[in-house]
Amino acid sequence: MKKLFVLPLLLCFTLKAAARQEAPVNPALIPVPVKAIYGQGSVYISNQTPVTAAAELKYESALLKAFIQQQSGTDAPGSDIKGKHIRLLTDTLLVKHSEEYLLHSTPQGITITGHDGAGILHGIQTLRQIWIKEGGKLKVPLAEIHDHPRFGYRGMHLDVSRHFFNVSFIKKFIDLLSMYKYNTFHWHLTDDQGWRIEIKKYPKLQSVAAWRDETMIGHKRELPHRFDGKKYGGYYTQEQVKEVVKYATERHITVIPEIEMPGHAQAALAAYPNLGCTGGPYKTATFGGVFDDVFCAGKDSTFTFLQDVLDEVIPLFPSPYIHIGGDECPKVKWKACPNCQRRIKEEKLADEHELQSYFIKRAARYLQGKGKKVMGWDEILEGGLAKDVTVMSWRSTAGAVEAARLGSDAIMTSEDEYYFDHYQSLYPSEPVAAGGYTPLKEVYTYQPLPDSIDASLLPKIKGIQGQLWSEYLYTEKQAAYMLLPRAIALAEVAWSPAGNLQYDQFLTRLRKHPSQLKRIGWEMTNNFDELTYSIHELQRGSLSFHLHSSIREADIRYTSDGSLPARSSRAYRGQAIAGGKFGVVKARLFRNGMVFGRTLEIPFHIHKATGADITVTNLPSGKYGGPATKLVNSIYGVNRYNDNQWIGFTKDFEAVIDLGSVMEIKKVGANVLNYTWQRMRPPVTLDYYVSDNGQEYTKITSLTEFPVNGINQARATVNVTARYIKVKGQHPGIVPKGGYGEGSTAVMMIDELIVE
Repeated sequence: MKKLFVLPLLLCFTLKAAARQEAPVNPALIPVPVKAIYGQGSVYISNQTPVTAAAELKYESALLKAFIQQQSGTDAPGSDIKGKHIRLLTDTLLVKHSEEYLLHSTPQGITITGHDGAGILHGIQTLRQIWIKEGGKLKVPLAEIHDHPRFGYRGMHLDVSRHFFNVSFIKKFIDLLSMYKYNTFHWHLTDDQGWRIEIKKYPKLQSVAAWRDETMIGHKRELPHRFDGKKYGGYYTQEQVKEVVKYATERHITVIPEIEMPGHAQAALAAYPNLGCTGGPYKTATFGGVFDDVFCAGKDSTFTFLQDVLDEVIPLFPSPYIHIGGDECPKVKWKACPNCQRRIKEEKLADEHELQSYFIKRAARYLQGKGKKVMGWDEILEGGLAKDVTVMSWRSTAGAVEAARLGSDAIMTSEDEYYFDHYQSLYPSEPVAAGGYTPLKEVYTYQPLPDSIDASLLPKIKGIQGQLWSEYLYTEKQAAYMLLPRAIALAEVAWSPAGNLQYDQFLTRLRKHPSQLKRIGWEMTNNFDELTYSIHELQRGSLSFHLHSSIREADIRYTSDGSLPARSSRAYRGQAIAGGKFGVVKARLFRNGMVFGRTLEIPFHIHKATGADITVTNLPSGKYGGPATKLVNSIYGVNRYNDNQWIGFTKDFEAVIDLGSVMEIKKVGANVLNYTWQRMRPPVTLDYYVSDNGQEYTKITSLTEFPVNGINQARATVNVTARYIKVKGQHPGIVPKGGYGEGSTAVMMIDELIVE
């Protein structure tokens, strides 16, 4: 038991004894550790410093030596490295928890003590972040760092179906995860747009399913659809998979493969059309989305095929888990399929939802019989959850709560906060992305374990994971842009104690990481420091803004006449900026006299309903939810719908606007999104009524034409006087047959309700 006391006491003594004029440092560690004490002084190491470790730590020792060699180079070290040492050792009494480590740096050398090999590696990654290169030496501050993870599961997902990333990029991706103490790589290997893993029993998965005829240019909501006309694809051989898994395992990262079923199967069906309900012909999808052609649940041959596939997948991945998808499976083909309907009858299932549950349960039983655990997205809850299946809750926290209530484990993978294919800024120059708006601050400050969750269920929520879908990723550089720095923020949330999470402090440390990232082949943009805005005050007939920058010494200059701000333009000092009737506020950030980042533009249009009292029935919640004031705030939603301005109704709605007094009205209107390829369909009609007393209403006009693919600025000229305006929106209902997403509920996207 002496070791429990000797190491900390020795460190305190040596830190004091080695005190120099050199002030204590505060390294920019990410994730922030549980506890870190830094002393005055430092110790130097080089590629000549001996590393001692037990035989079972040979991979960790080799990695540390390689890291030192890469960073220190071959310059001749000075005498101040003589006699120094680095020791790696495990001690489950001193370091009690899985992945936990202690790092001690003293004038004599460095000791990393871990509970296990993973803990040792995390300590090594911490050491990499705190050392500073000086010539051929590495300078390490004297320190005592005690650290362990908040969550046992810390994952990052990568979709390689829509964009095929080569093995060298996958290894670089793993290096990034390792540096920031992730322990799980979720490898999304199959989908409608391409099958990416070699299955020797089914060679057409390589020759057909791994390739698509072309790839869509731009967003799928933009009509007409455009394509590049270039055949695209690729797959990983089983030997390459083994190579990646070995590389990850040596860095204590578990690789979980995902083999999608029963939906997202169009690529597999293109190769083997007998697996579908209709027999095809099918084609590997050329753009992202949800497609009606899925694996037939009524044919035993479907399950034979999938079992054969899993029999080849299982030996490649030592992971205890296999992910089987289970998400976004339309039931249209099943409803019309005699085989599927026969299966429903024979198995005494209630409907197609229970048929999906039957499919998942059958696959889960097979995998469990092979000694594997099963993961799936939260749709696997529909129709009944298979036993001992881990649920990835992506649509809300509700999936995780329900899984935990049923006794299963859950991983938080919330779309709104943890999907990194969303836009990360509101600037028009952002590269095309899936949609939504997930800035860095939202990733960092989101609470994956909200207070509303029953505390008794918390032990079943094992961790969190970020997702990088590649539907709109065309290059590795673009993947890096979307991933960083959001994946770094998530790493800290997953590892560090909730009480240690301070966003401003995180940004201070993050700004020092570009050089760390460059060493492992990554570049990080600094758009998180660019200007943003918020509405300061919304009142009847007026609107004002605040400008924000995360840079404390920011010099913000702005204009409200549409001109480009210069150093001589009006300075923003925290005051509210009032808008006129219509126009645009522009703002720029200056650092050291130079423009920093992009120009922020805030267009607005004040009208008679601006800031008016408004009530709305059937107001939705979630990512396309209220408050109702978004309909009268004079800021128009953009066609990327990434600005949180649009409200998406799935039912009829009724809005009543109180103008405050009787006034003359010459024009009414609304902004409506018409994107049939997003299931966003315009209302059948928008009917307008007016009243002086809020009791008796008279209909004045109807808007029924929304022909533009995109934003329809629908307007009607009227000539009335009124105080109250009632707008009734008739929902378009179910997506009709032949439409994208047929049979599902359309979303009616409304932004501004305009009164002139």
